[in-house]
Order: sequence, then structure tokens, then C-alpha cells
Amino acid sequence: MARERFSEADENPASAMAHAPEVMIRPGEGPVRGVALVLHGGRANSFEPVRSRHLSPARMVPFARLLHSWGASAGLETWSLRNRVRGWNGTHMSPLHDARWALERIHQRHPGVPVYLLGHSMGGLTALCAADDPQVRAVVALAPWLDSTTPVQQVAGKRILIMHGAADRWTSPRQSLRFAERVLSIADEVHYATLLGAGHFMFRKIPVWHELSASYLLDSLTRDTGAPVEAKRLRRAAALLEQNSPLAVTL
Repeated sequence: MARERFSEADENPASAMAHAPEVMIRPGEGPVRGVALVLHGGRANSFEPVRSRHLSPARMVPFARLLHSWGASAGLETWSLRNRVRGWNGTHMSPLHDARWALERIHQRHPGVPVYLLGHSMGGLTALCAADDPQVRAVVALAPWLDSTTPVQQVAGKRILIMHGAADRWTSPRQSLRFAERVLSIADEVHYATLLGAGHFMFRKIPVWHELSASYLLDSLTRDTGAPVEAKRLRRAAALLEQNSPLAVTL
């Protein structure tokens, strides 16, 4: 099946909507068993519209491609969201509204199907904040933008993997670890992995960022649905899950 692209503006062609969120869908094979929603990063404050040429959405394309490559045969559909604007924008929480719009469209197309969130930086924060959606089962947050005020209750009962580079100077590995500690008692499972020598933009240890993210979400898909994911795609997740100290994984 061919890829599909649509935006909120397509739903309201007569409206005066200046900018609209957009999703690109990489379809799975056969019945849809699960949906992965990929969320990109951004800035603290900006109402500039997001363009495909911007690095934040472009950075997530390889993640979406790998999820599709590894998961399509098991019935995973991969959605990539492009936000309407570049910033979080304080109480506006702009990307969270866009993520909830995309989740509602997933509900309409695939009611009851488990959803898996993958986000980087601001997208990691968005993924964790949107985890309270009833169809979301697992979240992978890469170098997420967190602090002591980030709410935690929304991840109750979910599987959470946070990965952060030890050399990150844009977002705080310490705050990510503290968040993992705070949700340990309410999430279904929590893992925190430190990538030694890696910074915020994931230029170092690229295979680890990409493959562990995909493997963990596909492992969740298998646990939730029995989807026939190839065993070799689950090896990185298996190694993570075997760790005796889930918040002290070093890669």
C-alpha cells in the first residue's frame, strides 16, 4: 500500500486555519495490530510554522522508516506527525494539542488498537504527556525535555523507556532520571538508559538510538497482541529487559 498524508486543514477546507498539523502514514501489511506515532522536537517558544525541511521533523524520519521496516509485516502502521508550529509555547502546549488531534484520528480509524508513542526532545515531553490516551500502551522518550514540574500521573499503567545521552547539554539527563524514579511506582514498567558520550541530537551511537527504540515498541506490540515480529528485531529489547537495575542501564 502507498503512503498516505493528510492534515487538519483537509478536514476544514473552508476554515481560516493558518497552520495545521499533518500526518504521514506508512501502512502495515494485513490487519492493523498496532499504530506507532512518531513525534518530533522543537523550541521552547515559537509560533513559526513547522516545515518538512526543518531538522526536528527530519531527525525522526529514520526512526519512522525503521519502525515501518521492522514492524509492517507484523501489522504495525507508522504515523509521523508534523506539528503546526515549532514551539511548546508555555501554557499553549502547542504540540500536545497536535498529538491529541493525531490520536483522535487513530481512534477513528483503528478503535481499540494499541498505540505506541516515540518522541525526541520536546516530542519526548509530548509523548509522556499524551500517554494518558486510553489506547496508548508504551512510550519511548529520547532525550526528553523534562523538569520537576512535568506531571506524572498520565503514565500510570504504561510501559516507559527513557533514553538520554550523558553528554546532552540541551535537555537534562538528571531530570529524565528523576522523572523515571518518580513514575516507577505507577507505570507498568520503567527503564532508563544512559548513552555514554552521546549528545542531544543523537549523532553518536545512532544504531542504539534507532534500534532500541524500535525494538522496545515492537516488543510491546508483541506482548499486547501476539503480533509475529521477527525474533532478531526484539534482541535489543530483550537485553534491556534482562537488566537487573532498570534505571541504571548504560549503553
